[in-house]
Amino acid sequence: MKIGFIGCGNMASAIIKGIISAEEIDSKDILVFDTYSPACETAKNYFGVTVLNSECEVAEKADIVFLAVKPNVISAVSKKIADAVMEKQPLVVSIAAGKTLDFIESSIGIEARIIRVMPNINAKVGEAISAYCFNNSVVDEDKENIEMLLNCIGKVICLDESSFPLFGVLGGCAPAYAYMFIDALARAGVKNGMKKDDALKIAAQTVYGSAKMILESDEHPYKLIDNVCSPGGTTIEGVISLQADGFESAVHNAVDKALDKDKKL
Repeated sequence: MKIGFIGCGNMASAIIKGIISAEEIDSKDILVFDTYSPACETAKNYFGVTVLNSECEVAEKADIVFLAVKPNVISAVSKKIADAVMEKQPLVVSIAAGKTLDFIESSIGIEARIIRVMPNINAKVGEAISAYCFNNSVVDEDKENIEMLLNCIGKVICLDESSFPLFGVLGGCAPAYAYMFIDALARAGVKNGMKKDDALKIAAQTVYGSAKMILESDEHPYKLIDNVCSPGGTTIEGVISLQADGFESAVHNAVDKALDKDKKL
């Protein structure tokens, strides 16, 4: 199976890195093209991928084609590869934010197997959460292939396209909220006399491990909270303080505000 990437920016590079690290696809069977040639050369030097000469050549030779270009040019790129898609009939995968399945299909102008994917920034370290949805032409094998590829960069979930705006907030915006929480913990450590590097390492690993506990245990988060809180202890004191200061309300408000903004874009 040959995997093609039209566009070789940060997210495409993260996906390529994950696929190669997982040893699912040989690097020479990953085909790339970018109008910015240094991006292709970097991918070739780092990953050993095959660089092609045009968008159309990628669509002609790949079994799965990732459209990894900016949303403002995806329509033009889709039109450009339409003939090759009609001839080769690859699975077309778009990672362009905000561009619906209908938009991609209408841009290509022909019936095609199309999957829309939304990864998040944590793909860079192989710990993304990615969502995907698909049009009516997609078959089970396509879904299995895209899940196999996305599992190379973290976890994957299939959602109805109507849930993508909310996923964009919970999966796309929330890493920034998590970074803020980790930094706030670290700064509190500095305030109380710890070196920033040490405090940051402790805070980041604590959040990482806590997330893993939720994903790998059968316990509800609040049960895990109860497990940490000893009667009359330090943890329950801090939990009550967070609640009193509106911690949960602040998180809910951030999600609501981001979702409202998404609706206006």
